[in-house]
Amino acid sequence: MNQDKIEQFKAILQEWNPLGTAENNITDLNDYETEVDDIIFNLKIEYDFPEKSITQKQLSKIIKEVVNEAFNLHLTHSECDANSEEILKILKD
Repeated sequence: MNQDKIEQFKAILQEWNPLGTAENNITDLNDYETEVDDIIFNLKIEYDFPEKSITQKQLSKIIKEVVNEAFNLHLTHSECDANSEEILKILKD
């Protein structure tokens, strides 16, 4: 995946900011770069992306699991749906 797509992906997570005000308490947030890397890794491992296409529902699941695990959150699929849809557009470009 090229760096431009990764930057767009990070921008979506930064704008969404699932941490809310708790973002200020995370010293190594690094603009969600680690989480983007983890999401991309999971896409490649679980779904053989980009060779195989991925659905918005599958991407939403990965985003939810990565972000919840990284920050001890309890996001639902529906809370991740809008952002996963935006990210999927970037991935498919």
